[in-house]
Amino acid sequence: MFRVVIPARYDSVRLPGKALRQIGGKPMVQWVYERARAAGAREVLIATDDARILEAARAFGAEALLTSAEHVSGTDRIAEVAGARHWPERDIVVNLQGDEPLMPPALISQVAELLDSVPGAQIATLASPLATVAELLDTNAVKVVTDASGRALYFSRAPIPWNRAGADAGVASQTDPGGARRHLGIYAYRVAALKRLAALAPGTLELREKLEQLRALENGFHIQVADARQAPGPDVNTPADLARAAALLGAATTRG
Repeated sequence: MFRVVIPARYDSVRLPGKALRQIGGKPMVQWVYERARAAGAREVLIATDDARILEAARAFGAEALLTSAEHVSGTDRIAEVAGARHWPERDIVVNLQGDEPLMPPALISQVAELLDSVPGAQIATLASPLATVAELLDTNAVKVVTDASGRALYFSRAPIPWNRAGADAGVASQTDPGGARRHLGIYAYRVAALKRLAALAPGTLELREKLEQLRALENGFHIQVADARQAPGPDVNTPADLARAAALLGAATTRG
């Protein structure tokens, strides 16, 4: 069995109050919570830095905790929850971002099962094949490369792996995504690894790429990766993303 913690901040540069934006008469974080509940988790918690989100979550029946406003990442916020709840170090907790109203429940359970199936792994995450060169070259699409067993070797915003034969005239001439995989931003952690990771300072690679998962790799963590069993829906970062999510959910949006 596994737990899910949904870190939900109020502040967002591109979409202020994102977690409480309404989709079909429900705040976005409620859609995320319902996805987590449908995944079969033993416990689902919302961890927030804002009393407005806390109040909204409790209004729709979720268990929610007010955590420190000083946290710079969802990992830090979840580590605070795990410590406060005294969860056993071998327990598995899934980090499901509060801007994922279209995350399939099957992927939430898959990432937890993946970690449980590899005793030596400390973290698990998912990926999906890239279909186009445009995605390969997009620095907002984080790529992941693994070894033959599925252990992560590196994550990058750069186009990796690079198909040299498909780009005989430089980067812009690339014609083949070359088996590249996009990293999906969902993680399962063993509690001990979660606490250790949150206690570490950002590393050189993390600071260069602005990718928190590189902190884990720089410090020798075993991150297990598998292809997602189904395509995930898009996350929400902008008003356009919100409208697209609402359309896919067949619901209307309001500011909230």
